[in-house]
Amino acid sequence: MLSILRKARLKDKEMRILMLGLDNAGKTTIVKRIMKEDVTTVSPTLGFIIKTIDFMGYKLNICEPTRDLWDSTVLTALGDVGGQKTLRSYWKNYFEKTDTLVWVVDATDRLRVDDCRQELSGLLLEERLTGASLLVFLNKTDVEHCMSEQEVRERLDLDSIKTHKWTILPCSAMTGRNLNEGLEWVVQDAKDRLFLY
Repeated sequence: MLSILRKARLKDKEMRILMLGLDNAGKTTIVKRIMKEDVTTVSPTLGFIIKTIDFMGYKLNICEPTRDLWDSTVLTALGDVGGQKTLRSYWKNYFEKTDTLVWVVDATDRLRVDDCRQELSGLLLEERLTGASLLVFLNKTDVEHCMSEQEVRERLDLDSIKTHKWTILPCSAMTGRNLNEGLEWVVQDAKDRLFLY
């Protein structure tokens, strides 16, 4: 059934992209860069961001959960943001009709790679994400001494993922490097999987 719904939306040339990752990975900056907005002033946003971009003839709806509206007062006091542990349980509210999961990894954050791997592994078990492809954006690769693509590939155990088609792309939200290439992969992957051209 999910596949039929996805095919219908793709025929209308519309796709839903869900962007997740640990806090401070650069999700909001990536969305702002894709939308050609100012990336020098990024601050946490209440609720979630949904931005729509026309790309390669498709309407891409990019959804990025940030601080939750339900707990905004408490979370503001705690300084909590969308990728922090206390909010990850709310991510499931955004899974419906997702064509592609974009998982953003902070290439400078070696200390939390295990947390990153565990969260991603849990997401890929979610029934509502079955059939979605996975794009791993390795962000902040413009920073000296960051993790390499191979290191992240191994530490996230990406080669063991057999349930979702995936790719990893080193990128920089600040410079825009490889962000369009990632979106190109998303569109081409959807076309290939659903035999639509």
